[in-house]
Amino acid sequence: MRIIADLHIHSRFSRATSPKLTVPVLEHWARVKGIGLVGSGDCTHPQWLTELREQLEEAEEGLYTLKDCFRGGFARSVPAEGFPAVSADTDIPRFVLTGEISTIYSSKGKTRKVHHLILLPNFKAAEVFQTKLERIGNISSDGRPILGLDSRDLLELLLETDERAVLIPAHIWTPWFSVLGARSGFDSIDECYRDLSSHVHTIETGLSSNPPMNWAVSSLDRFSIISNSDAHSPDKLGREATVLEMERSYASLAAALKCGTGNLADSGSMKTGTVPHIIETIEFFPQEGKYHYDGHRKCGIFLDPGRTHLSSGRCPVCGKLLTQGVMRRVLELADSPVDETAICPADAPLCSNRRSYKSLIPLKEILSELTGTGAASKKVSSAYDIFIRAGKSEFNLLINLSLKEIERFSCPGISGELLAGAIGRMREGNVSITPGYDGEYGIIKVFPQRFHFIKMNTY
Repeated sequence: MRIIADLHIHSRFSRATSPKLTVPVLEHWARVKGIGLVGSGDCTHPQWLTELREQLEEAEEGLYTLKDCFRGGFARSVPAEGFPAVSADTDIPRFVLTGEISTIYSSKGKTRKVHHLILLPNFKAAEVFQTKLERIGNISSDGRPILGLDSRDLLELLLETDERAVLIPAHIWTPWFSVLGARSGFDSIDECYRDLSSHVHTIETGLSSNPPMNWAVSSLDRFSIISNSDAHSPDKLGREATVLEMERSYASLAAALKCGTGNLADSGSMKTGTVPHIIETIEFFPQEGKYHYDGHRKCGIFLDPGRTHLSSGRCPVCGKLLTQGVMRRVLELADSPVDETAICPADAPLCSNRRSYKSLIPLKEILSELTGTGAASKKVSSAYDIFIRAGKSEFNLLINLSLKEIERFSCPGISGELLAGAIGRMREGNVSITPGYDGEYGIIKVFPQRFHFIKMNTY
């Protein structure tokens, strides 16, 4: 079964998140986006875990659906809340228990700040793990708890809780809070998790990198590569995601995430293509991520790694050190040429971490460009609702429907032909790009303006 999954999200109990992040809202937006499996986010937070327990029921082993009573009550409020409608025949999304944990500690004379995505097989395991973490630090003040715990020891606690639990290093290249980050990370996964590194099978790219950038680092070849949204508001669900071949069960999900080089002992025959595995990832154009290039936000300066070298890593305006971007950090650790436009070889074996990927622009951003208004404007929201109704879901519209089908859609101010032209350019990778840097998101446009032009991954 082909399932689009977004496993890394947050609840309203995490800092700097939307108060609208409730279980019914998450389910609704998953249907709007076309996501079949959603991480619960923040499962270590006591109040959020209580809400999850009250509002979800087990549908399959380790996977949960929203109880009908909560769905029905929310559905009646959708028009008043201004949420886009969903098609009645949309599949009901499943939830899996997930969370993100921040560990801050000292190792080898350096302060380390590493974020970890965790998956747990059931509520019992989540409650046991929550109890273990309560003995270490405050898990109630933030949905993403900050703990003074070595990353290796966090993994040990997780495995002691339940051997089926999964730990995935989150957004591994982000400068400040990741396993390979320039400011606080390590130079390898093994260095971080040491004797338990064999239990780490999967890495998350983050918004500022894409699979080809990770392929350039051979020490990552043994890890499956996934992408997730890290959404802090419901409409950001699916800005990145992972397409999986799996059955609806936690065991099948864990097997699919594990299916990469060196992790195949229990995966069965790799020739049939029927074993759980990652089919592809859905990506930002990596330049849109807010740490892609080196830069200094205060001065509005961004530099590619070559120009940074010429400036000795300092801002050419004020002389302060630049925040090192993901691209330069990848180049530091790469032992092969870095080509962010590379495509997956057609004959790549299922047992490798080479998978195809699609670089997408969120529909609201496309509509914002076409209308000349902000992505949060009423004009964009109205157009988004109309096109979601016509296209069934955002991913169906951006990925699956033919351009001829899209041309038949229309809404006030945007013809189907114009939208089809924009989506066609995006699918071909013909986009104009201003890269993100030092916490500023990049800008991706489907029609050339004054931005630097790059041809990216094609379908």
